[in-house]
Amino acid sequence: MNVDDTLPPLEIPVTRTLIVAGAIASRDYQDVHHDAALAQEKGSPDIFMNILTTNGLVGRYITDHLGPRAVLRKVAIRLGAPNYPGDTMTLTGTVTAAFGTTIEIRVVGANGLGHHVTGTVTAQVPA
Repeated sequence: MNVDDTLPPLEIPVTRTLIVAGAIASRDYQDVHHDAALAQEKGSPDIFMNILTTNGLVGRYITDHLGPRAVLRKVAIRLGAPNYPGDTMTLTGTVTAAFGTTIEIRVVGANGLGHHVTGTVTAQVPA
């Protein structure tokens, strides 16, 4: 891959099941990730996705494109707009650096409210 190459977008439907399953899988039992009534009591319109689920989806996006032999060396992300059930997050990526078998990709995950996640992923790919 070369600098300025883009990865094809990946649309991920944000379902209630995805949010709850991601929270359970990452052992994040905070009520805002599984109980709509308690999330609303705390000021959120609904449950929302946790950062560990987002991190996993970003990793999946990169390895789906680079292949199973790619190794993620660094994932640095920042959350923005929440991912609520019923929305869609679209991940996009652009190569920002390439040196030997290591590449850096700028990743953005946008939903109906704006940017849910932004960051960079450094990956090593087979020669």
